[in-house]
Amino acid sequence: MPIIREKVQPDTIVYSNCWRGYNVLDVSEFKYYRINHSKLFANKRNHINGIESFWNQAKRHMRKFNGIPAKHFPLFLKECEWQFNNPEPKAQLK
Repeated sequence: MPIIREKVQPDTIVYSNCWRGYNVLDVSEFKYYRINHSKLFANKRNHINGIESFWNQAKRHMRKFNGIPAKHFPLFLKECEWQFNNPEPKAQLK
């Protein structure tokens, strides 16, 4: 919880799967939604597909570099975010 509180603002909406490590969020100050994929893949707008897709793409992209210095990680992540949000080559050239 200390790491989460340091990185996430208290009024943030948090979505997760049902990994037991996230149980602590049930009693936290966050607005917390848990999606149990074995029962229901998504509950209206509450799902984690977008972030799972993003992380999959980001890991594939960053794996090419065989390690990234921690101080540069935010820049590499920002590049992955931009590529994820602009998937069309024409949009990337603008």
